[in-house]
Amino acid sequence: MATRRDLRIEVPVLARVEGEGALELDITQGRITDLRLRIYEPPRFFEKFLEGHAADEVVDFVARICGICPVAYQITAVQAFERLFGVDTGPWVRKMRRLMYHGEWLQSHALHIHLLAAPDFLGYESAIAMAADHPEAVRRGLRLQTLGNELIALLGGRAVHPIGLRVGGFHRAPTRAEAAAMLAKIEQAIPEAEALIGWTAGLPLPDDRQTFVNVALHDPEVYAIEHGRVVSDTDLDCEMAEWDRHFTEFQVPHSTALYAELDGQPYLVGPLARVNLNTAQLPAEITELLARTGVNFPSANMFHSIVARAVELLLVLREARELLRDYAEPDTPHVAWTPRAGVASWATEAPRGLLWHRYEVDADGKITAARIVPPTSQNQGRCEQDIRRSLESFGLDHEDDALRLRAETVIRNYDPCISCATHFLRLKTRRA
Repeated sequence: MATRRDLRIEVPVLARVEGEGALELDITQGRITDLRLRIYEPPRFFEKFLEGHAADEVVDFVARICGICPVAYQITAVQAFERLFGVDTGPWVRKMRRLMYHGEWLQSHALHIHLLAAPDFLGYESAIAMAADHPEAVRRGLRLQTLGNELIALLGGRAVHPIGLRVGGFHRAPTRAEAAAMLAKIEQAIPEAEALIGWTAGLPLPDDRQTFVNVALHDPEVYAIEHGRVVSDTDLDCEMAEWDRHFTEFQVPHSTALYAELDGQPYLVGPLARVNLNTAQLPAEITELLARTGVNFPSANMFHSIVARAVELLLVLREARELLRDYAEPDTPHVAWTPRAGVASWATEAPRGLLWHRYEVDADGKITAARIVPPTSQNQGRCEQDIRRSLESFGLDHEDDALRLRAETVIRNYDPCISCATHFLRLKTRRA
């Protein structure tokens, strides 16, 4: 009878994700019998301390949930309130909100592709080490990330925790000169973004084909970002307000992060799911660039997520160019509104995937209850499935350091926001 030996290896490594966690594996006869991706940071109770605050205050508060994608939280919240209050912001505000969201996608995707994921596929421990052999790739990533931050600041007043949004519109409209200067920078960046699709497709990506459920927003007219219906490749098609009728959140003993399931199954949100479900909404020029790479969407290879990010990066730059070409300052950047009691809900596509908000609001426009479901928690179950399959395919007879690196590569591929610690990943294996 085999005896069990416990190997406790907890080696902190320099973070290339936001947060801290641990992976525990039970391995018996070459198979993983139990796997736990532990997120053990203390809950921040963000939903609770929103209670009692007015809608405009909440729009600024939720930006603090994530330092990388504050715009996603703000635009989701503000559109939820505007729908409840019956606010018609008009076309200028709707266009500028999409433009601001483009800035967030641009900076987040550029950061992930060049500084977080590419070192894994090119065999470097960090982007700093990679820069010695691939300096231009790292510079390109920093240029594109900086441009995304500047685009957020154009409308938000600043790139980190922007303050420009308000219920009914924006506090301030950019001038024509500011818009023209941003347009010139975007024009210069588009050729780099076009080349990036081929560069990511040419990386030595593992061929890791899996079966999984894709979930994303969908709009028949445009590539869905700030509005749309919630769809899946398992025939789900529902209004955003109906999210909690189809999806279930639950707690597991080994993690402070909530998990989510669709019809009792884990599912994928994020760039790969979006491109898989919205390939038909991509412009012909991007489809042609993809055709030259040999990467086809929909794709079952989890590591094609980096190519999907490159596709979306080019998409938002092209759209930003069009939105700024005919820019005109409005008479006023916001409209008046009156609060009303009811339930406000909305969903948008954060860089990492579907983000859903629900607020109960009283007659004075103050929050009595809040619920926020971020993409990282929705990906938790799918990520655990992916780690299990990828490690077994990789080979569990490898040393623990090699298993840890492979697991980190899988986890980084999801680009999780575990939130605000410094080290990842601690690996604990028990082999029988």
